[in-house]
Amino acid sequence: MNQALWLLLETLGSLLATACVLRTYMNWLGLGARTQIGQFVIAVTEWIVRPLRGVLPAARKGPRSIDWASLAAALLLAIVLAILFVLIFGRGRTPAFGAVVLLALFWLVKWSLWLLTALVLLLAVLSWVNPHAPIAPTVDALTQPFLAPIRRVVPLIGGVDLSPLVLILLVQLLLTLLQSAMPSFMALAA
Repeated sequence: MNQALWLLLETLGSLLATACVLRTYMNWLGLGARTQIGQFVIAVTEWIVRPLRGVLPAARKGPRSIDWASLAAALLLAIVLAILFVLIFGRGRTPAFGAVVLLALFWLVKWSLWLLTALVLLLAVLSWVNPHAPIAPTVDALTQPFLAPIRRVVPLIGGVDLSPLVLILLVQLLLTLLQSAMPSFMALAA
């Protein structure tokens, strides 16, 4: 029963927190609500971000500014999820706040890397299936900062851009390294 409850909580919590991270990133790039993806992300996360806007200082307008309320919402969701994890699986132990925050930060990094992987895969699929899809320019803008440095090093091979593959491999390597550190985080939190 605990496993099923945790699956539901982790899925909902990680998707919401990842949407908040995506909102932060889109605002940093200056995309915001001008795109379909931005409108969807705002609709999904507005309930938690709006109250935090009253508490946290507003980000200056324009690209390259950090949306602190969206970032704080992602962290808050990850912390709540980490507390729930410890309460469900911690065998009655009270969670140590520092360990819970570390676990939440760990999960945020992991979810952000999975978000990047999903965006790169979506970009690759769109480039083959429908490069003129309405969301293609947004997905390209979201992945461009990560793909551009790789494209400078990895040339086109037979007219095929292999930079998405290289980026996915690098992200998977980072996820593997993070996953190897997971037991020590779990030991701290549980």
